[in-house]
Amino acid sequence: MVLYCDNCFEPFEGERCPHCGRKKAREARADDLCFLTEQNIIWGGMLAGALEENGIYYVAQNVLGAGLAFKTGLLSERVRYYVFFERLQDARDIVTQICPSPDGGNEDGFEEDDFEDEESFENEEDGSEGGAEE
Repeated sequence: MVLYCDNCFEPFEGERCPHCGRKKAREARADDLCFLTEQNIIWGGMLAGALEENGIYYVAQNVLGAGLAFKTGLLSERVRYYVFFERLQDARDIVTQICPSPDGGNEDGFEEDDFEDEESFENEEDGSEGGAEE
């Protein structure tokens, strides 16, 4: 039986919520909003589009809020996504396909090998050869 923590918005199996440790839980229902992921504003926008394309209703909640995000820069904003329990696995599959792994790789989802070193790239742009300038 899958239980649902009203505190963390997380479905789980076992006696306690793995996130907050609460024992107080109830059986998960199809209409329970469940935490899906937290992403930066760019990956979050891509995720929102993919969820909409697949007919998955979601709720997005900004972490910092408009005022703080404006001060620190809009790219520092993080967005939390929630979906109904009945579509949670479908939504998790989409996250796995398009969003960077939260525990591996860089936050932006690119590996260091995805790009040449900066100096080589700059030299290609201006037409000069690589190496030291004289």
